[in-house]
Amino acid sequence: MPKQRKKTVTGRVLHDPVKDKLRPMFPLDLSRCRTIDQLVRAMGNTAFTGRQIGDAADIVEMMARDKDCFVVMTLSGALTVAKMGLVFCDLIESGVVNAIVSTGALMAHGLVEATGLSHFRYNAAMDDKELFEAGYNRVYDSLEPETNLDHVEDVMDEILNNWDAEEVVCSWKLHRKIGEYLHKDFPGRGILKSAYEHNVPVFVPAFSDSELGIDFALHKIARQDAKRPLLRFDPFEDFEKFAGTMLATKKMGIFTIGGGVPRNWSQQFGVYAELLARRGYRKMPLKRYNYGVRICPEPVHWGGLSGSTYTEAVSWGKFVPPEEGGRFAEVFDDATVALPLIAGAVLERIGYFKRENCK
Repeated sequence: MPKQRKKTVTGRVLHDPVKDKLRPMFPLDLSRCRTIDQLVRAMGNTAFTGRQIGDAADIVEMMARDKDCFVVMTLSGALTVAKMGLVFCDLIESGVVNAIVSTGALMAHGLVEATGLSHFRYNAAMDDKELFEAGYNRVYDSLEPETNLDHVEDVMDEILNNWDAEEVVCSWKLHRKIGEYLHKDFPGRGILKSAYEHNVPVFVPAFSDSELGIDFALHKIARQDAKRPLLRFDPFEDFEKFAGTMLATKKMGIFTIGGGVPRNWSQQFGVYAELLARRGYRKMPLKRYNYGVRICPEPVHWGGLSGSTYTEAVSWGKFVPPEEGGRFAEVFDDATVALPLIAGAVLERIGYFKRENCK
């Protein structure tokens, strides 16, 4: 029989943390870390953001190893300009990520990279007026030359000129066509090329808010001037494709970088599924995300979705609550720091870097 704990003179009962099964922390010993995974595991036994990164890697690993789990990655911010593109390729090619929901800018800048063009470091000696006049678009500390975006329009025109006017355009179909174009004509790696080669659909719900959306609008004018049949873009084809895909899953996971429209559009699937049943359109059980990991520095108190927590999303019916098996991790950090650590650790754990087809 366990010994009864006694009250101290101040009324406190001092517990034994080992008997209470508390998890101990350990100093970060860099001399014992020889791989990304070893470093991330060690960080998970520390505190603050280091621990968040370690916990997030564990949840992403759970998603990756759960054969019943379909993983959606949502992307926002200038992450392809920031040179995270090959990390996304690895997550697609390894099978960790099964669908992508993104901002349009990320795909446009990624297309620049995939066709062999470059982004450049920002020189603080140039002011923004000079940058505009020189044709350099600044993205914080990086530059996207306007000539790159002219090249993107050339790619878009080639694809849209060959589009059957009877077929409705939507973002996942268009991005698949771009991926096919890259697969045929360009030897390098790129997010849309990898997505095409591994049958991973790429959705951009706010398509008109992007360089590719602008190019579609310009192509429409060119068709009008040439008296050619106009192409019709329908965003609900994306919605229905995504919903149909998710309804067919056994379990769902979401790996969110940033927030914004991609995060909300992906998460609202749970709301849509619940309304299908509650309002009498279909007979079906609740469909909610079982796993969630997000990397975003935005705090909760600003009130925006990008800073909202997974526990808040539980109240909307978007996620399975933890007491019913939901598993979540949130990392309040710059994605260019946290993402390579988390992805690198998980890819090591599942043996991706040892595979013959790993480029």
